[in-house]
Amino acid sequence: MVETRRHFQEQLDELESIILRMGVASHALFQRALDVVASGNDADADAVIAGDDEVDAFYMEIERGIVVVFATQGPVASDLRFLATLLHINLHLERVADMGVNIAKIAKAAHGLPPNPRVLATLQEMGVIALDMLNAAMDSFARRDVALARSLPERDDPLDALNRGMLAEVLMESDGRPMLEWGVRMHVVSRQIERVGDHAVDIGEQVAYLVTGVFQEFTDASHPEVEASTRLGDVIRFDGRPLGTDQGEP
Repeated sequence: MVETRRHFQEQLDELESIILRMGVASHALFQRALDVVASGNDADADAVIAGDDEVDAFYMEIERGIVVVFATQGPVASDLRFLATLLHINLHLERVADMGVNIAKIAKAAHGLPPNPRVLATLQEMGVIALDMLNAAMDSFARRDVALARSLPERDDPLDALNRGMLAEVLMESDGRPMLEWGVRMHVVSRQIERVGDHAVDIGEQVAYLVTGVFQEFTDASHPEVEASTRLGDVIRFDGRPLGTDQGEP
């Protein structure tokens, strides 16, 4: 029995190692995609698109590994929570890489159109925020740091604001139809960057679930009162009651 459990823990540790490496690969791919927007280099864009295969390989390896664990080990509740968290983080990281591919394709389509330095600077600012958020999300997972995970929505606010202002900035800064066409494409890039911030927040939610055993959305546009309370640190149960209302509940 001890040997079986040791092997099981080794499987879990290996899956965690893979997801952390996948996080590094997704981060690097997205960074390279942002560099392509600034450089306009078609060869670099093609390299980003091809680089998605590495992230996809991580994705499939994690999926297969989790299936093997379910089929052979009969995980208990805490292990099930860990595996569910891995499944969600795996998907979010794969989507981040997809955002990078989308940006690289948009940069290729915009090749030859006149860029606007101010819009490029805003996109660079957004990229820094999004990548910092992704780093923080993966760090919170590696360290099981719920406080760091819960800081992500606040970090996301400036990113959302920059994305909301992008269309107006594009229209104001465009000098003629070719630059406007370039700017419209960059507006789509802005949305892709903003989505990476959302994926980082979602990873943070999974970390909080892994550590506390209670799932909560950090942000909820349809119920702002819930969002406000969770930002203050209140944890809401699935039945809507605060955590700890059951006698003897940890």
